Amino acid sequence: MEHIRNFVIIAHIDHGKSTLADRFLEITNTVPVRQMKPQYLDQLELERERGITIKMAPVRMEYSYQGRLYILNLIDTPGHSDFGYEVSRALAAVEGAILLVDATQGMQAQTLANYESAKKVGLTIIGVVNKIDVASSEQVEATVSELAHFLKISEAEILRVSGKTGIGVETLLGAVIEKTPPPAKRGIGLDGLSRALIFDSLYHDHKGIIAFVRVIDGSFSGSASAELLATETIFKIKEVGYFSPQLKVSEVVKPGEIGYLATGIKNQDQLKIGDTIVVGPHLPLADSKRYSFPGYREPKPVVFVSFYPEDTDEYDDLKQALGKLRLTDSALTFEPDASEVLGRGFKGGFLGRLHFEITAERLEREFQIVTTNSFPSVAYQIRDRADGAWRTITNPKDFPNDYAEAMEPMTRVEILTPLKFLSPVLQLKDIFRFSEIKTETLGAKMLITAKLPLADLIRDLDDKLKSVSEGFASLNYEVVGYERADVQKLEVLVAGNVVPGLTRILSKRDLDYEGRVTVERLKELLPHQQFSQALQAASAGRIIARETIPAMKKELGNFGKNGGDRTRKMKLWKKQDRGKERLKERGTQTQVKIPASIFKELLKK
Repeated sequence: MEHIRNFVIIAHIDHGKSTLADRFLEITNTVPVRQMKPQYLDQLELERERGITIKMAPVRMEYSYQGRLYILNLIDTPGHSDFGYEVSRALAAVEGAILLVDATQGMQAQTLANYESAKKVGLTIIGVVNKIDVASSEQVEATVSELAHFLKISEAEILRVSGKTGIGVETLLGAVIEKTPPPAKRGIGLDGLSRALIFDSLYHDHKGIIAFVRVIDGSFSGSASAELLATETIFKIKEVGYFSPQLKVSEVVKPGEIGYLATGIKNQDQLKIGDTIVVGPHLPLADSKRYSFPGYREPKPVVFVSFYPEDTDEYDDLKQALGKLRLTDSALTFEPDASEVLGRGFKGGFLGRLHFEITAERLEREFQIVTTNSFPSVAYQIRDRADGAWRTITNPKDFPNDYAEAMEPMTRVEILTPLKFLSPVLQLKDIFRFSEIKTETLGAKMLITAKLPLADLIRDLDDKLKSVSEGFASLNYEVVGYERADVQKLEVLVAGNVVPGLTRILSKRDLDYEGRVTVERLKELLPHQQFSQALQAASAGRIIARETIPAMKKELGNFGKNGGDRTRKMKLWKKQDRGKERLKERGTQTQVKIPASIFKELLKK
């Protein structure tokens, strides 16, 4: 175990984690040069296109340093705050962390959040400034100074690297070996049990769910009986091995090592990220909590979106596709949902807006299922006026028009911005419901902390922030609890039909404005029909705004221009009007089709 080093790379999104991991794979000869490709550990097509890590990726490398062979277990983690729970479990599986900062951008909000998370679990943190090949010398030195000041260490201790060209990467590997402590020496665990922490999982058609584990006590081998403590599930291990980075079968995974266990389990609900796996002579355990590792919690969805297949015949296909995604994404939840207009679908629970967007794109790309989705919503706590009972509302269409009291989820946001953009960033409080705003100087930047309702954050705060700061400000957040809310349901009617997918819960101060804007934008976006369409925004039985999409006009020709009979033209007009009336009556009884592209446009504040 003296020759094992377990570490992660943590950074703000797009600061070069995956590219640095590529250089590690090359230098350690883990992946042959002919097989290398950019972002090698990012296996999803979406990860490559967006240039971000969505799923964490572990890899085992062997590296000779000063005449000794070391095993280096690296976990490349996501950078977006939506996947913070995954990162927290990865941090619990290692002893060291490379805190990576882009020299051209400096420290960002997620840098601070990652640092606090790593510090909380006692990791050794190595400060690294990346992209020195494209940054100016002034930018490099400013970022080094900024990071050193933040970590309270000397500038000489900050390493300078280029993940793209490989400059300084071998020196960084040496620093990982020298500074990261080896796993603590431990023998067999409590009462002779072998124990391992699950920090991620994937699904394999033949091997079932494959658990990514860090072995803490004892060792794990194939064919042994094991128990998942959180769900009290007993199973027989089908196979064990390491990540190289593909799955590589081994006879045993030893204490202190990172590897995988093929469980044969097909139901994702039985295996939870952060759970403890045990192997021992007497299973199941009578007091399983006594043997669990601390820090386990269920990832709770905070954003809810309903999906409806554009082709109603694809309902069963959508159900199967969501089930398969659930096997690779333990944070995803879904349950059946139905709309009078959009038909049968599923309400999904997500960790944030990016999590939802990624899921929607994967449905279309991997399963060829095009969906229409509702507005993202959050979970409100509502106290009934009649009996005083509290209940949770996650679907806007179920929100009552009359209630005694409402509570909404709140977030603590951290915005890091260059000083010159402080004023325009603070002016966002005129659009979003910020409260308890505080500012703090961090070198050449300002850190703004505030409370903000989650419902405001999941709309387009990030886009607005990038716009007013020219892309230089960054955002991080965490959900911190519930507070009293003054909100109401806004419904949209098209041709007399309520469109549930357009129903939203809004602050009462925004109702009139959002109602007017919604129907005005719908008038611009919806195609014309052969009958006029009334667009209405309503709340608590009150019509807030109305627009009308006129019927398509049909040219009747140039009657009368050269002496033609005008009465013929009048007869055709009347006939056309009668036809439009019949179409209008029929139109109010048919389904209102709102294309997914229009929903996406309406998401913008």
